[in-house]
Amino acid sequence: MSAQSMLEEMARKYAVAAVKADKEGNVEEAINNYKKAIEVLSQLIALYHDSNAVRVYEQMINEYKKRIEVLKEVVPANGGEYAKTTSVSIEDLIVKEKPKVSFNDIVGLDDVKEALKESIVYPTKRPDLFPLGWPRGILLYGPPGCGKTMIAAAVASEIDSYFIQVDAASIMSKWLGEAEKNVAKIFNNARELSKKEDKPVIIFIDEIDALLGVYNSENGGEVRVRNQFLKEMDGLQDKSETFKVYVIGATNKPWRLDEPFLRRFQKRIYVRLPDFNQRLALLKYYTSKINLDSSVNLNQLAELTEGYTASDIKDIVQAAQIKVVKEMFEKNLSEPRPVTTNDFIEVLKVRKPSVNEEMVKAYEVWHEKFKAL
Repeated sequence: MSAQSMLEEMARKYAVAAVKADKEGNVEEAINNYKKAIEVLSQLIALYHDSNAVRVYEQMINEYKKRIEVLKEVVPANGGEYAKTTSVSIEDLIVKEKPKVSFNDIVGLDDVKEALKESIVYPTKRPDLFPLGWPRGILLYGPPGCGKTMIAAAVASEIDSYFIQVDAASIMSKWLGEAEKNVAKIFNNARELSKKEDKPVIIFIDEIDALLGVYNSENGGEVRVRNQFLKEMDGLQDKSETFKVYVIGATNKPWRLDEPFLRRFQKRIYVRLPDFNQRLALLKYYTSKINLDSSVNLNQLAELTEGYTASDIKDIVQAAQIKVVKEMFEKNLSEPRPVTTNDFIEVLKVRKPSVNEEMVKAYEVWHEKFKAL
């Protein structure tokens, strides 16, 4: 076993001990083990800063730090017993207002939009045309920053539905000990809301791999949560019921998902990095909001931004705009000059894609094996 693997195993053991203590209500022990896991992960980052796993280490550190902050809030000041605060109001998860985004607001992703229309929009508007039923589970997967959350909200807007947004990582951390009950509560509320209001309901679960992923070590509680979710997903296919409840799951790590659960997501849609035409459309959209020099060739910029996510492209345009504003203040000018091609070139020198080629290859391999458009 390599030194890196040994440290990873040490961090895992501390994390497992922390979660066990957390679920048993041993707050101080849980906090101490989370801190030890963070220390080991920090060592891994320092020693192997060029490793592809650094981003995973950082994500784990952030999750453990968040959990420590939650636990610190529930530690009684008088040293009394631990009081569970895992009760979460499901009503707080429901986005009461219609999401202010539609398919027209999403640049590109035409294949994704078409797949979602076939799965959700058309059956909702004319259920009589689908005697064999229609997909109730849709999985959106792909690199972060490519619009998975936005397009899920756009679907809710298109069919005028309620939108219940759930963070799977929160279910498995903040709701420790009650996650199984809360999964059932989310689905029950969605069904009741759909029946009562005669409206569709979309349950959007971000980071669904945190809920349904396969890990080297897991306890009985996590297994029960996954089984509860499986039971709820199967219940959505009951043709004797009239409710319209859909589950849209989003993940940046589809390879972590347990294969039996993939069958419950009849549509599995790859939200790819934007191609040339999409990058060009994104650049046109974002640069329309700034003072752009007439000499800027957006086709050239679209070529230069190959491999960048939609979110990256927005950040690049924003960074170029900030650059000229900073220059205005430093030179005591009254107004910023137009943004030029050179400004974008300077930004691109220091702003690299947030997704590397190895990760893209991993998505392509998984897509070829499990795609279901």
